[in-house]
Amino acid sequence: MKTIVNIKQSFYQMLSLIILVLITSNCTQNGTAQTTPPPPPTNEKYIKIALLLDTSNSMDGLINQAKSQLWTIVNELSRAVCDNTKPNLQIALYEYGNDGLPASEGHIRQVAPFTSDLDLISEKLFALTTNGGNEFCGQVINTSLSQLAWNTDGDDLQLIFIAGNEPFTQGRVSYRTACSSAKNKGVVVNTIFCGNFQEGVNTSWKDGADLTGGNYMSIEQNTRTVYVSSPYDDRIAALNQKLNQTYIAYGSVGKAKKENQVKQDQNASAYGSVNVVERTVSKSSHVYNNKTWDLVDASEDANFEIKDIEQSALPAEMQKMTDDEKEKYIEDNKAQRQSIQKEINELNQKRITYIAQQKQSENADNTLDEAMLKAIRAQAKSKNFVFEK
Repeated sequence: MKTIVNIKQSFYQMLSLIILVLITSNCTQNGTAQTTPPPPPTNEKYIKIALLLDTSNSMDGLINQAKSQLWTIVNELSRAVCDNTKPNLQIALYEYGNDGLPASEGHIRQVAPFTSDLDLISEKLFALTTNGGNEFCGQVINTSLSQLAWNTDGDDLQLIFIAGNEPFTQGRVSYRTACSSAKNKGVVVNTIFCGNFQEGVNTSWKDGADLTGGNYMSIEQNTRTVYVSSPYDDRIAALNQKLNQTYIAYGSVGKAKKENQVKQDQNASAYGSVNVVERTVSKSSHVYNNKTWDLVDASEDANFEIKDIEQSALPAEMQKMTDDEKEKYIEDNKAQRQSIQKEINELNQKRITYIAQQKQSENADNTLDEAMLKAIRAQAKSKNFVFEK
């Protein structure tokens, strides 16, 4: 009898243990008793733009527009706000239609993946040359969809801009298949035909945009960018030089990146002093962030510790400093930068007002930057993005 009682007790103990395990397992699956809690939700927003440029022989004007208008586009994007949050900006760059690129890859090249390094995008743009070509729009869209790190949560503004002047139907990858894939990924395809509006319609550029709810636009790629000077330009340009002096290069790439910053200032100046002003304004916004090589930007991260930076990675003037002296040096440069950026932004507001009063151009909506910004403003509304004035 005693044996039977012991067996029953053992049975009930085992049953209780099984029930406990099942309850614990169920709670864990429902997220109510997880030993490792999930990471807190982030409210970070992104604007991701893939720019696909035709670099065949006839596209020199398009490439020149992209070079000269990059900072105008960046400045507009820097004014975006969503749910009281300023979104991060990432730009990717592809070239296609260039006979100098491998035919086996559809004459397509990823020039830069998604990056927030805007100096890198500028550098790569200025290195583009034209040659050839065979322009396969469906294939370059498809390639950008498969290679780039698009977000899948549906909250970000994710756009492809493809510009060219040959029929949208060329190549072995159907543009309809590529655009369908883009729509499934939450990516809007905007098409920019370099030529007559109706010719672009007839050669399926409009249909490509329509498939994803994007904008179809036509531009005159050989139209030169019209700049309007203002009384504030010289002061803003002078402040750019002071702004550069607040960057503290560190790490293995710091010196080269700081040199590239100056190089991209020079590239901007190739299109006139007003383009230097546009770039300077971009450098005063939150989207121009260089934390991978600049200690001032790096120090904005919550987990940044100057003691974690090896002495050999620091610039020469900091290597003999104590940690407290290093922190003060960074803070002094940060304060100086913020003061310079504040003055630049105040001057730019006056500049914007002045230009709005002066600018008269019938072709204002017939250039790459205006075509892109028109589409961005329209599509941003669906993601609750607004643009500060």
